[in-house]
Amino acid sequence: MSRPLGDRYDVVVVGGGHNGLVCAAYLATAGMTVCVIEARHTVGGCAGSEQVVGATVNVCNCDHSLIRTTPIIDDLGLERHGLRYIDLDPGQVGLGWGGSSEANVSGVDAEPVGPVPFFRDPEKTVEALSATVPDEVDNYRRYVNDAVPVARLVLEAAAQLPSRRKMLSRAGMTPAASARLLAWSRKSVGDVLGEYFTNDAILGPAMAGGPAVWGLASTTPGTGLGALAPAFKHVAPTGRPVGGSGALTDALARSVIAAGGTIATSSRVTDIWCDGQSVRGVTVTSADRSSTVGVQPVRVSASTVVVASNPRAAVVKYLRNPPPQASAFVDRWRSRQSGRGYEAKIDARITGLPQWRHPGYRSLADKLSWTDHLSPSTLVAPSLDDIDAAHRLMSDGKVADRPMLFINVPSILDRSIVGEAGSETNNVAGSAADSHVLSIEVLFTPYDLSGGWEQSSEPERWLSVASTLFEPGFTSMVEEWRSVTPLDYERHFSMPAGYADSFAGGPLAVITGGMGSGRHPELTKYETPIDGLYLTGAATFPGAGVWGAPGRNAAHVILENRG
Repeated sequence: MSRPLGDRYDVVVVGGGHNGLVCAAYLATAGMTVCVIEARHTVGGCAGSEQVVGATVNVCNCDHSLIRTTPIIDDLGLERHGLRYIDLDPGQVGLGWGGSSEANVSGVDAEPVGPVPFFRDPEKTVEALSATVPDEVDNYRRYVNDAVPVARLVLEAAAQLPSRRKMLSRAGMTPAASARLLAWSRKSVGDVLGEYFTNDAILGPAMAGGPAVWGLASTTPGTGLGALAPAFKHVAPTGRPVGGSGALTDALARSVIAAGGTIATSSRVTDIWCDGQSVRGVTVTSADRSSTVGVQPVRVSASTVVVASNPRAAVVKYLRNPPPQASAFVDRWRSRQSGRGYEAKIDARITGLPQWRHPGYRSLADKLSWTDHLSPSTLVAPSLDDIDAAHRLMSDGKVADRPMLFINVPSILDRSIVGEAGSETNNVAGSAADSHVLSIEVLFTPYDLSGGWEQSSEPERWLSVASTLFEPGFTSMVEEWRSVTPLDYERHFSMPAGYADSFAGGPLAVITGGMGSGRHPELTKYETPIDGLYLTGAATFPGAGVWGAPGRNAAHVILENRG
């Protein structure tokens, strides 16, 4: 989709992930000349897909939910550009490891607890609970009554342009929800969840789908809104693009091109130039031989530059001659302590379908006639205490015996991702008819792993641990697999130490940032003190999903400022 790079545009977008593409598509549709510059050979970033293990796999385990609560798909006509979703219901399943790490050091013999499928309909979820975790039925009804209005408020407010007045005026329309939002935002997620639940089948997965995805412990103050993770499943549809997550970013790229925009892949921005009070353009160099940029660096003029990639690198490493009014802004980013990666992934091609060994699945099949137990993402997690212990282990460069796992088999519903086309290895045993794609994400896997990742046997151990969740024969089904560690995210996705420095907690951070608690307001308000320089805010990160609202909101702020 690349086009030859010109020397002048209204807007240069640095980074071709989903937020950068969303921003570019809106601006190009509004009539601005736009160029997206992407260092990798293809757009999409962590929201994209790749051809490995003889199939199409997602870079991250991106179940798309939040983006489907925005007008982006309709506004940009993405269905006309090939985007089609397969809906998932339940949107997610929770499964507790059971036992405790202290009582069961090996971590693989305890009987799991649950499962808990989170259907779009809360009453159907309650019916499932009555079969597997009956002691939580009344608690879950109370949680839904309290949490769902807050989740709706969060999504409504986060989709608006950032403004404390606007957020509070909307909150004022629902006093109980707004009061609860403010109260929970000051608590830890463990405290909020503890007000409702006692069973690890809900507590652990709820934490894994919330602050654990952000690399935080359950006791971290200010993470209470992370307790909304189950509630979001009742207010936002969950689905996957046909062809993999990258089908979304491919459709976004087609939307940019159709509106007259330019996308330059295999091209890297090395300088962001300022003159006087304003940004003036960027310097672009070739990232590899397939780049649309020549051997020599190219100066590209633009009155607007949107950073849709690592903001710290852009501000600290690439910004040239910033004006005096930006000194505090630059100093804040320079002093910001860089995060460290904490998530990894396994992609595997398997022959046949494994079967969960927990008898609760048979109970759910009998009670609800729900039999597709592998398509939805299953969050396997231990107790909150063990999650916090795993967080401490991560600080020591170690991975817990029973890590949090996100497991799914997306090829059950989407057969287009399986096959020999595009495979790097065509000698895979078995036929396409019985082959499937298995995805396993693993949380709290430290970038600074003790002994390093290069020769580590950790990824192989995760497969072994996962096998204990299934009936015998799982290991023999795995024909080809690869792991993506925090070191790989650093090497291949421009994420220093394998960490997405611009990931600010998704819509929850937009809310808290809009209320004045954000240390870096540029991530939630998109503007910087330099005229013409903008940041798109949150980014896709392993497990964190795809939203797109930061890209949309940044575009609207730019258009408003240009009058």
